[in-house]
Amino acid sequence: MDGNKYAVFTDKSIRLLGKNQYTSNVESRSTRTEIKHWVKLFFSVKVIAMNSHRLSGKSRRMGPIMGHTMHCKRMIIMLQPGYSIPPLRKKRT
Repeated sequence: MDGNKYAVFTDKSIRLLGKNQYTSNVESRSTRTEIKHWVKLFFSVKVIAMNSHRLSGKSRRMGPIMGHTMHCKRMIIMLQPGYSIPPLRKKRT
């Protein structure tokens, strides 16, 4: 499954890392149960809760034509204490 697009690093998401909550953008057609199963399978962690919201695409003008960018879904995944997602916990050097 390739539903996970990329991890999100904003001020809020960095603050949530301390509470063992991870934020990522996923495909808009992915369901919560699919993402939860994918996270459990890929990272071998236990998920307590998940929150999601849909981000709408931004309006873009291309000459006389008005268009918009793609929309996506953002998931905030809360893990059980003692678990973490390894690639997101490494420090920069």
